[in-house]
Amino acid sequence: MAIKAVFFDIDGTLLNDRKNVQQSTKKAINNLKEQGIFVGVATGRGPSFVQPYLENLGLDFAVTYNGQYIFTRDVVVYQNPLSVSTVYRIIRYANDKRREISLGTASDLVGSRIIDMGTSRFGQVVSSVVPKQWAKAVERSFKHLIRRFKPQNVNGLLTLMRRPIYQVVLIATEDETENIQNRFPQIKVTRSSPYSADLISYNQSKIHGIERLGNQFGFDLSEVMAFGDSDNDKEMLSGVGIGVAMGNAEASLKDIAHYTTETNNNDGISKALAHFGLIHLEQEESFDSQDENFNKVKMFHKVMDGTTCEMPRVYENEEANHRSDFKVEEIVEFLYAASHGDEAIFNDSLVKLHAAIDKAARKVESKEHPETPLVGQVDALTDLLYLTYGSFVLMGVDPKPLFDAVHEANMGKVFPDGKAHFDPITHKILKPDDWEERFAPEPTIHRKLNRQIQHAFQRQKNNQAKTS
Repeated sequence: MAIKAVFFDIDGTLLNDRKNVQQSTKKAINNLKEQGIFVGVATGRGPSFVQPYLENLGLDFAVTYNGQYIFTRDVVVYQNPLSVSTVYRIIRYANDKRREISLGTASDLVGSRIIDMGTSRFGQVVSSVVPKQWAKAVERSFKHLIRRFKPQNVNGLLTLMRRPIYQVVLIATEDETENIQNRFPQIKVTRSSPYSADLISYNQSKIHGIERLGNQFGFDLSEVMAFGDSDNDKEMLSGVGIGVAMGNAEASLKDIAHYTTETNNNDGISKALAHFGLIHLEQEESFDSQDENFNKVKMFHKVMDGTTCEMPRVYENEEANHRSDFKVEEIVEFLYAASHGDEAIFNDSLVKLHAAIDKAARKVESKEHPETPLVGQVDALTDLLYLTYGSFVLMGVDPKPLFDAVHEANMGKVFPDGKAHFDPITHKILKPDDWEERFAPEPTIHRKLNRQIQHAFQRQKNNQAKTS
């Protein structure tokens, strides 16, 4: 049967681990829309979090709070708030157990600071980079933390109860799920996190929300494809025509899914849609990196060189020497800046730099090198990149806006004839005569650094106010 609607979970599915929607996913959604296929999200997140995705991606509808609140870009289709008595009992339970909770309203998820941090962009990014082998240790630490945590202000939560509450998020580990369900048989406990539980009405779920939309917009569950990665996606993936588990999904979800695709970081959505023939994946002539800074430099080289390298290759000796020459020039500039213009200090730094080169040469020559030349070059360049980031960390400087300033300046290296000019030997891109006057990045870097310094002083001032 033809697919008439496609639904995505959000965290770990529609969003990659950096909490962005991949370009391949955006293109796929546009392709589906052009074919007249409905596209929506089904998530435990609330309406306020989801609304920007509906607008920015042109989605048709959203099943939020695990089916408790459903809307399109124009109207609210369905809402089912929890009873006041149920919310009150859950608040009392959380207070007795010294557990923080958040209450999901139509406008926001309000309450726990811990939950706010866990569901924020920062918290989600941090959780995505915690190694799996640390999971048990993190969980033990988490349990210890919540036992010691001061209970929330119950009066504030009771005041919030005057508004319709569609979902309660309770801090609780996975082994507590059954106890909570037994304590509140009139609700359903579902999870998308090992550290918190979503509490909704007993007869609600993502799949029921999708079914309601199908009844209104003319599609059957068998005509739906759905994507997910967590425990609260099981019922949805098993109940639709095609249930797709992301490559990063839990093993139990992959077991019940009709198909397992690539991860949320590796174009999993577009590849699954192509696998089932809903879209056609064109072979890209050029690859994009998940590192946006790399993509900007690649754009620069495409403009200047007219083409880019799309297949990993080794630098031969002469070209490698030229690339190293470029880097050494920047290291010498770095040392000159560190000398504050003192010629004696600068010359001493250069002597030490030469000594460091000799020392590095002896170290490299004394080691065995079983790696291939390509691996060796990539390893060295990656370490350089990591060390550069480390230098910024120890300076307390955010390099992103400064990198953007340098990139914009470099894009000005096109000559009046509309072309880039190159050094005939090193192939280094040359600067037009008026480049320093029109594009030199130092003034912009100066302004952006001053802004960072001002923000740092403000943070320091705020921290001092909190402790005083």
